[in-house]
Amino acid sequence: MAKGIRNLVIILGDQLNFDAPALREFDRERDMIWMAEVEKESIHVPSSKQRITVFLAAMRHFAKAIQEQNWPILYRYLDQEDNAGCFEEELVKAINATKPQCLVLTWPGEWRVLEIIKQVALEQHVPLVIHPDTHFYCSQEDFRNHAQNRKQLRQEYFYRELRQKNNILMDGSRPIGGQWNYDVDNRKSFDKTGPPSIPPPRIHQADDITQSVINLVRHRFKDHPGSLDTFNWPVTRKQALQALEDFIQFRLPHFGQYQDAMWTDEPWLYHSLISSSLNLKLLNPREVIQCAEKAFHQGSVPLAAAEGFIRQIVGWREYVRGIYWHYMPDYLHLNKMQANEELPLFYWSGTTDMACLRESLKQTLRFGYAHHIQRLMVTGLYALLYGVRPQSVHEWYLSVYVDAVEWVELPNTLGMSQFADGGLMASKPYIASGKYINRMSNYCSQCPYNPEISTGEKACPFTTLYWDYLIRHEKKLQSNPRMAMQLKNLQRLSEVDKSNIVSQAQAHRGVNSGL
Repeated sequence: MAKGIRNLVIILGDQLNFDAPALREFDRERDMIWMAEVEKESIHVPSSKQRITVFLAAMRHFAKAIQEQNWPILYRYLDQEDNAGCFEEELVKAINATKPQCLVLTWPGEWRVLEIIKQVALEQHVPLVIHPDTHFYCSQEDFRNHAQNRKQLRQEYFYRELRQKNNILMDGSRPIGGQWNYDVDNRKSFDKTGPPSIPPPRIHQADDITQSVINLVRHRFKDHPGSLDTFNWPVTRKQALQALEDFIQFRLPHFGQYQDAMWTDEPWLYHSLISSSLNLKLLNPREVIQCAEKAFHQGSVPLAAAEGFIRQIVGWREYVRGIYWHYMPDYLHLNKMQANEELPLFYWSGTTDMACLRESLKQTLRFGYAHHIQRLMVTGLYALLYGVRPQSVHEWYLSVYVDAVEWVELPNTLGMSQFADGGLMASKPYIASGKYINRMSNYCSQCPYNPEISTGEKACPFTTLYWDYLIRHEKKLQSNPRMAMQLKNLQRLSEVDKSNIVSQAQAHRGVNSGL
């Protein structure tokens, strides 16, 4: 092993791109790349088998690509006998082995990891250079400038700024079509016949590297949630590009109108399935946006579909990253609604008689995936109405989904889903009764509960808990103008009705707290 290298370049598991800033001045004669698989990163929250496999398989393929460039790399495998199992210990061992003059890093996707690396560098007396992450449209400095002197942060205004700045779907200074946002056109549900025939997602054959990871995870993490029987996620740059092409051709044309719809035994519908590739940086958001824009300009994709998809990336994805780094580390501990219930255990098994939750949870555990409405308005909504401690919800989302990196997952969970930040990210809590789920899916037709009623044996727990949430938080929500209609409807209930709802909600929590 070479001694006294110039730079030890740290590549993290969600930084699998050759244009990473940390690699821009890489000199294979004087520098070395370091990557490490460590058990602690899979168990600090009990990551699902699908999530662990996505990360490890993608890392190993990227390491192979580095070796094919004849770049020196020190790669630590999870199953090496002397692997310490801990990120900081492995980094110290690498420093001792290579004696670098400097550590070089692209800005991480998690506060905790950033602090670990800073601490190791400090204790080992090695300078640390951290480059801004240019993968994103919006830098942290740009977001700070956007947030400065604003009483409230709202995604829509941020989104418009980025579109103008980067000339995305623009006609001069105006948005193409005359509207910034076609969200009202993107809320359709399927009729009783369900979704039309949709081509299945592209199959990504597991090569020897991926298969070896699948075998490793099955053996080493056998007690972790989920299954690997259906593993089909992109783990290479080539596979990620194929997945993007597949989406643009077959599903983007209908993505807009049906992006919020849900249907039994249809986990994918019109969604892109590229979020894990984006978050691992196998894909760059700019090339994704360019593909969507090109499809629109060629006439193969309606404007509402292209805009709705682009808003997910240029709007929400960039916005939540800005929120994360602007408010961390305090953001992680927010609990403005004082929710303190434990997460029901059926979130880890899917064993519940509530059809919408059963479908969404079993799909999540089987594939490591659920689309944004299943996350926001089924699993997230139930936890919010139930009153689950938001940090427990965060840990579950971080555990089970293949695309979960903390910078994107935490604000979406604590802010958008659980309203634990009190409105920093979203302008209101996203609450609804079972009627919303009935309108957007066929789940309720297969459920023993009636979404129309809030009390009694057949009452939908979502509907019961919806009214209970409004009763419990009425005073806190009165100052929010976007809650006026829902609170006005609450006032129409008699005191007897309210008392019965509260009693039924308490009974429901009592039954489900141990499940």
